[in-house]
Amino acid sequence: MKSHSISDWTITRFEFKRDRVIGDSQVGFDCFYGFALELKDASGNVGLGFAHSLWDPVPSLSLLQSSFEQMVWPNLDGKLPTALVHQVVRLRGGNQRDASYGFGEAMQVALWDLASQQAGLPLADFLGGTRKSVPAYASGLDFHLSDNNFCAFFKDAADCGFTTFKIKVGHVDRDWDLNRLTLLRDTVGADAGIMIDANESWSPKEAQMRLDLFRRAGFDLEWVEDPILRSDFTGLRQLSEATPWTQINSGEYLDVSGRAELLAARATDIINLHGRVTEVMRIGWLAAEMGIPVSLGNTTLETGVHTACALPEARWMEYAFQNYDHLVDAPTAFHDGRAYVSDRPGIGFSLTEEARTQWAVPETIPKSELLLGPAAKLLTTRNQ
Repeated sequence: MKSHSISDWTITRFEFKRDRVIGDSQVGFDCFYGFALELKDASGNVGLGFAHSLWDPVPSLSLLQSSFEQMVWPNLDGKLPTALVHQVVRLRGGNQRDASYGFGEAMQVALWDLASQQAGLPLADFLGGTRKSVPAYASGLDFHLSDNNFCAFFKDAADCGFTTFKIKVGHVDRDWDLNRLTLLRDTVGADAGIMIDANESWSPKEAQMRLDLFRRAGFDLEWVEDPILRSDFTGLRQLSEATPWTQINSGEYLDVSGRAELLAARATDIINLHGRVTEVMRIGWLAAEMGIPVSLGNTTLETGVHTACALPEARWMEYAFQNYDHLVDAPTAFHDGRAYVSDRPGIGFSLTEEARTQWAVPETIPKSELLLGPAAKLLTTRNQ
């Protein structure tokens, strides 16, 4: 089994401009800061995982490398990924913390990718999945877009075959929210599915008032995501009971323990999961036992398609058209409003040589010197 043992690693660091300001009623971001972690075995298999920072650039490559080598690599060197992905850690005292700089998430996805490659299976199959695709909705992360750009974005999404759309709401002016809903309906058609995400903008009472307003205006919502504070389980449950015409989606901002408590409190109609494969599966299995639907939120390069296809209660997966597909050789495929699992073993794609050369940025550089991703270049050309 030595050929399956982890024998080497590589980190590639990135900085580039996004094709638009993405964000919600609370925050906005115009750059992608992150890194790719590759874990290798002696047979030539390479497991790939990503980590990113929303606000600030990740540390320099030399600091990432030294930190990983000292703090993380000793626990991986010579180990079997199939054993590590199922490892349960005794969380006590100071070890109740994440690995620095996002290594935890990148490492978990890379380990699952490597383990499923060694088994010769797509990750979804390795996780026990029987589906090859899952319904997907188009998400704009659109709060900071002008009305014109908002409409252009969702027209493009509809032209790509999406029939269900999620927009950001939560403006202090309720007429702003109503205007966005109206613009969306005018752009994608009255028969389209609509979801809204308030990112905890409202109090429970205000949330009920807004939802009543939207319903009276003729908007039948598939769900409202994070309408109030993540920790207000009582308020979430009461809001669900008061709005039987829509569903409450929550859980994005909670850790494993918080999500388990959310489910136990029956405080959400749909639980939102994303990110780390092991943690998503743990909560997804619990949701399946309780009969509570699951939605997969944004995951870097849409690796969440694998857990979505492996979880019986997963109803939806988010796709936000983030411009990082140029970093890999075969991005997750979307057709007719569905996300598809690749037939390739593992997560289905690898880092490109262009990502290691043209797009690699070892040191932090000024924003003014950042390159535009290919999608951003196309958008800039189209708008000229």
